[in-house]
This record gives sequence, C-alpha cells and structure tokens, in this order.
Amino acid sequence: MTDTIEGLVLENLRAIRGTQDKHTERFARIESRMGNLELTVAGMRRDLAHMYGEIVEQHTHTDQLVARIERIERRLELQDG
Repeated sequence: MTDTIEGLVLENLRAIRGTQDKHTERFARIESRMGNLELTVAGMRRDLAHMYGEIVEQHTHTDQLVARIERIERRLELQDG
C-alpha cells in the first residue's frame, strides 16, 4: 500500500515537474520576445525623435525664407494692402 502511494506521489511530482519545465521554457521565450519588442520600441522612438528634429529644421528654414521674402517685398514696395 505504501509503495502504491509513493508511486502515485512520484508520478504526480514528475507530471508537475514536466509542466513546470514547459512553463520555464515558455517564459524564457516570452522574455526573449519582450526584449525584442523593447528594442523595436526604442528604435521607433529614436526614429520619431530624428523625424521631429527634421520637421523643426524645415519649419525654421521655411520661417527664414518667409522673412526674407517679406523683407524683399518691403524693399521693392510689393506688399499687398
């Protein structure tokens, strides 16, 4: 009787260990995928920051051109109104 109970306990413990091993492998894969996602998000943030910098640069350049055109129009007395 004791051998049967020990056998059942060992069988259950082996099943639990097998399930735990599967979970450990799955968590490792999830952690790896999560790390990849973090790298992707960091890259996207870097790209967005770079694009924002370029947009600000373009706006600054446009503002400078508008100021030059307005100055030229004033000097040539070509302004409307």
